[in-house]
Amino acid sequence: MAAVAAKAIEEKKGRDVEILKVTSKTTLADVFVLASGTSGIHVKTLAESVEEKLEQEFGLRPNHIEGLENRNWVLLDYRDLIIHVLMPEDRAHYKLENLWRVDVDKRPV
Repeated sequence: MAAVAAKAIEEKKGRDVEILKVTSKTTLADVFVLASGTSGIHVKTLAESVEEKLEQEFGLRPNHIEGLENRNWVLLDYRDLIIHVLMPEDRAHYKLENLWRVDVDKRPV
């Protein structure tokens, strides 16, 4: 499922896509997908693309969506999988990769 989400992001020209396996770090989820967009509209488009693709492929809808309004950081919560799509400056500021780093699968697909 994470690979499908990552591919959906890459198909819409998302940048710096990473898959983090975080099972040993948190009970929030098993996997995070992190990606960057080039503008607020791009961040929103990337998140919507993931949402559409996961619904098409797996019949899944996110349990919760956060940040679509401000478009700097959109979070899609699928329970075992959490998607983070951020503006590059927000991603650099919060450094989620460093916080959750265990096993990283650097893309491209």
